[in-house]
Amino acid sequence: MHILILGAAGMVGRKLTERLAHEGTLRGQTITKATLHDVVEPKAPAHAPFACTTVASDYSLPGEAEKLLADKPDVIFHLAAIVSGQAEQDFDLGYRINCDGVWQLFEAIRAIHTATSGAYHPRVVFTSSIAVFGAPFPPAIGDEFFTTPLTSYGTQKAIGELLLADYTRKGFFDGIGIRLPTICVRPGTPNAAASGFFSNIIREPLNGLEAVLPVAETVRHWHASPRSAVGFLVHAAEIAGEIVGPRRNLSMPGLSCTVGEQIEALRKVAGENVVARIKRVPDPAIIKIVSGWAERCDPKRAIELGFKAESTFEEIIRVHIEDELGGVIR
Repeated sequence: MHILILGAAGMVGRKLTERLAHEGTLRGQTITKATLHDVVEPKAPAHAPFACTTVASDYSLPGEAEKLLADKPDVIFHLAAIVSGQAEQDFDLGYRINCDGVWQLFEAIRAIHTATSGAYHPRVVFTSSIAVFGAPFPPAIGDEFFTTPLTSYGTQKAIGELLLADYTRKGFFDGIGIRLPTICVRPGTPNAAASGFFSNIIREPLNGLEAVLPVAETVRHWHASPRSAVGFLVHAAEIAGEIVGPRRNLSMPGLSCTVGEQIEALRKVAGENVVARIKRVPDPAIIKIVSGWAERCDPKRAIELGFKAESTFEEIIRVHIEDELGGVIR
C-alpha cells in the first residue's frame, strides 16, 4: 500500500507519519511506500519499515498535484492548509492553498480515475474544521446544523467539504472529511492560528515560560489532543465508505471547556506556580475571531462510527506531558 500525506511537515502530519511507521499497516494491508509532502521538506522517520519519499513544493501550482499522484497512492491524507489567523489576514494566499490547492488535487485524481476507466479509486481523508460553523449556535452543534462560516478559513474549509462530497458522489474517489476540534495541546512553538493561545497557555507554563492569554476566561471551545487527531485520521482511512453513507463530512468528538476550566485543569495537574506563568493581555482581533467559533458539538454520527477523544481537559494535559515532555513538568 502506498500512502500520500500532504502537510506531512506539520505537527499532526509528523505524528501521523510516526504512527504509520510504528504500526506498518493500514486498512489491513502492509504499507510499502509513503510520500511525504509539504511546502518545506518533511523529515522521514528513520525507523519506518517502508520506503519514504519526501517532496517540498507548492501543491496548488499547476502540475504539482499530478506529480504527487504519479505512483497512484492508495490512501491520501490531506492535511495541508493555511491556518485560521493567516487565512484571515492574507485573503489571496488562503484561497490559493485552501481552495485552489484542494481543487487541483481532486481534479488530478479525477483525471487518473478517468484515464484508468475507474480502476484508480483512492481513499481521500480531508481535514476540515469546526470553523465551517458560525454563530448564532445552538447549545450543542449537531450533525444537522448548517454551515455558515464567519471567517475566510471556515469558508475555505466548507468549500473543500462540498468538493469532497461531490467528487465522492461522482465516484472519482472515496472521500471522508473530518472536522477537527481545536487541537490542544500543540507541541513546539506558537503558530499563526488564531486558536494558538489555547495551547500556549498550557504548553509554555509547563515548559517554565510565560504565556499570554488574549481572551476572557469565560471563552468556551471544543478541543481534542494531537493523539486523538491522529486516531481520527487513521480511523477515517479505514472505515468503510458504505457505513458512512452519502454525508461524507463528520464533526469529530472532543471536549467542551472554558479557558478558566483549562487553567483549573492545569492547576490540578501542575500546581499554582505553573499557572502563575499565564499573563492576561486582551487582543481585540483574537477576541473578535473567537467570538464566532463553535463552543460545543454533538458528534453523534462520529461517535457511532467509532471515533474517540478525551473526556476531560486534565486528560488532554496529561497526554501532552506524556507524549512531549517525557512525563516531566519544569
